[in-house]
Amino acid sequence: MTENIIDAMQTSTVKPMLHSAASRRARFVVLALALILIGATAISLLLGRYPIDPAQAVAMLVNQIVPLDPIWTEQQATLFFNVRLPRILLALMVGCCLACAGAAYQGTFQNPLVSPDILGASQGAAFGAAVAILLSVSSFATSLFAFGFSLLTVLLVLLISTRARGNHMMVVVLAGVMVSSLFQAGVSYAKLVADPTDELADITYWLMGSLTGANMRDIGMVLPIMLIGCATLFALRWRINILTMGDDEAATMGVNARRTRIVVIIAATLVTAASVCVTGMIGWVGLVIPHLCRMLVGADYRRLIPASMLMGASFLLIVDDVARLATTAEIPIGILTAFVGAPFFLYLITRKKKL
Repeated sequence: MTENIIDAMQTSTVKPMLHSAASRRARFVVLALALILIGATAISLLLGRYPIDPAQAVAMLVNQIVPLDPIWTEQQATLFFNVRLPRILLALMVGCCLACAGAAYQGTFQNPLVSPDILGASQGAAFGAAVAILLSVSSFATSLFAFGFSLLTVLLVLLISTRARGNHMMVVVLAGVMVSSLFQAGVSYAKLVADPTDELADITYWLMGSLTGANMRDIGMVLPIMLIGCATLFALRWRINILTMGDDEAATMGVNARRTRIVVIIAATLVTAASVCVTGMIGWVGLVIPHLCRMLVGADYRRLIPASMLMGASFLLIVDDVARLATTAEIPIGILTAFVGAPFFLYLITRKKKL
């Protein structure tokens, strides 16, 4: 009996020590991801077919606050502020949002295979963009069409789920799959009737995803939505931990699981719709990055959400650097994310350890 008491005392001492060590390790990983993000951003500002050295890049940025004697050409300033900087900012924002939304969805639906387009947001955006291209509207209007149809799709999924019987979360997922298929058929029909000389090519290129047309107007349109959505998910990250325990356990802890789940879904949908409407279809980021972060910081969403945000931003920025520099003709970024994400996910589902 004395040995049992001693074992219990040792166990009660070891567990807090292990938890503290894991917590310190997770904080270190998050800090390392933040430093990697800063370094990747600084390097990306210098990369391009028209070189800009570090001194010129820093001077141009400082000149926006304090006037300096120019050590750069007018052409370099135009390229830097109208092309390179907006593209880098958009890559950071979209990568952060997709990874954050993916992690939130996986926790909310308690399913590691869930991605940000599970409720049809991406397919709805694709249909909206296809319709806008057929109507020959501006690129800004195309983004608005994509955003509006993306939200409309998710609202339709949630409306269907309230009318159906059975397991609520399973019904939501099934409704998302069915509505996605419906809008995917709409996209196929739009491609069928599109003019092959220009409209069909525009629709196809949009579906492959790209950051080529990034500009400050698009960033200004989606930035408030992204900030609100990401801030909401960040603030609710500890409640997502509780959602993973089940509705009954959440109720005993004073958390309204259904209300929290709806808020998380709305916030994740907003950032997904805002991302897809300006970049086109970019897959795998919201599916793979949360898994990578889970391997590094564990399944605690208090650290998984910020880690996913940082890694997602860095990942998409690096992939976009490869997309614009690897070949003479730019590679659509959606193709590269699939090349990276699919093999990694195959590794995840074939390894012995449970996802």
